[in-house]
Amino acid sequence: MGVEKIRARWPSRFVFILAAVGSAVGLGNLWRFPYLTYKYGGGAFLIPYLIALFVIGFPLLILEFALGQKIQRAAVDAFASVKKQFAGVAWWALFSGFLVITYYAVVMAWALKYLASSLSVAWSGNSEGFFFNNVLGLSESAAVLGGIQWPLFFALILVWLMIYFSVFKGVKSVGKVVLITMPVPIILLFVLLFRALTLEGAGTGLYYFLIPNFAALLDPQVWVAAFSQIFFTLTLAFGVMVAYASFNDRHQDVSGNALWTAVINSLVSIVSGFVVFATLGFMSMSKGVGVPDVVASGPSLAFVVFPEALSLMPWAPFFSVLFFLTLLMLGIDSAFSIVEAIAAALKDKFGKIRRERLTFYICSIGFLLGIIYTTGAGLYFLDIVDHFVTNIAILTVGILQCIMIGWVYGTARLRRYINRVSKFQIGKWWDVCIKYVTPLILLTLLIFQLYTEFTTPYEGYPTWALLVGWGAVLIPLVIAFLIPQAEVLIDDED
Repeated sequence: MGVEKIRARWPSRFVFILAAVGSAVGLGNLWRFPYLTYKYGGGAFLIPYLIALFVIGFPLLILEFALGQKIQRAAVDAFASVKKQFAGVAWWALFSGFLVITYYAVVMAWALKYLASSLSVAWSGNSEGFFFNNVLGLSESAAVLGGIQWPLFFALILVWLMIYFSVFKGVKSVGKVVLITMPVPIILLFVLLFRALTLEGAGTGLYYFLIPNFAALLDPQVWVAAFSQIFFTLTLAFGVMVAYASFNDRHQDVSGNALWTAVINSLVSIVSGFVVFATLGFMSMSKGVGVPDVVASGPSLAFVVFPEALSLMPWAPFFSVLFFLTLLMLGIDSAFSIVEAIAAALKDKFGKIRRERLTFYICSIGFLLGIIYTTGAGLYFLDIVDHFVTNIAILTVGILQCIMIGWVYGTARLRRYINRVSKFQIGKWWDVCIKYVTPLILLTLLIFQLYTEFTTPYEGYPTWALLVGWGAVLIPLVIAFLIPQAEVLIDDED
């Protein structure tokens, strides 16, 4: 087939797995998983988490790897090869992912700002004030835009330059970058783990993280949290894994690659939990308070609580550098993977455009759209857009993917290909997951989310602010299905 002869290739299977793991492992592993485990039953949370991994995460990852690798195209053409109308679903996924990267890059800029401030431990004694005032310049509400925080603005430029030079030559540059940006943060994470476990009070923190509360398993919220975490942590339904797999040889081990990616991602989450809670145990002992008094989630954990804990440690500057370098590298792989997914889809569609120029345009637009998040109201808009895009748009794309393969393309047809190229054979359980179990679970999550949206305004934001969030969902959807779709006929060697 002509397209296969000229299509770029990953240097090796090892590099592909590094890239896929790099896309999956991000900030959610470090600041969301540990908190969810603590909040929803400690060690008992691992039961719904592992169930979710094998009924949602693993099956969907196999689906995306198999589709991209078999069709040898990025998401748009791969979806269109099933039925041309599904190209709109792929565009929606890519546009939604692009909105995510516009604020995700700003979070990387926060990490860069902290990295620059680590040698002096500039937040020491007032970590909350440093984050909300010195870094964010946070205004009193979303209605008060405030001025641009110029240090953050220039840090954002640096982040986008890093993203550009990671992907400007496609898999050639990505393959070289992930050889550094994936192993190094894992090594740094284990260095932080060793240090955290040797801190006084670490055992107390780990007790709160691990002690199982099996009664929590009766709470539906625990299962919702577990299934949501698995779905979002693997970068599913963004078009990323389809694009990455399209640069593999057609005969590479699909199910083996998916298993490696899913397992390594989960192990990083668990190790991150040990690092976070051992450190919080030390912090609680140092301040003479209980662990529940210092626990936080999301940005506050990574940029307020953890920095304060680092400032209390011996060798604080050294371990601060390690932590924020780890944070930056974990985030950057996830960031450029979304840009690569978009660039690969556009390159498939408009092959005459030079890859370097195409990537430059994508990064430039992403930077410009991200400027709003460098203002005093940036954190509010980041929170709103992230909430609506990930919890509504991406969930819906995941459901549509299952319908596309389960009910249009045919799970048995794709499974035959997967088993032909894979050492680890998958059975009809995979068909059942893709056709019934996975979409029904995702649909339940979506209905639950929509019910919540229409009964309780998210975080008490005013109506106009919530409309911004809905716009982030609906505008990309409308644009995606306005793009003229052409039939994509590909010999997929069925």
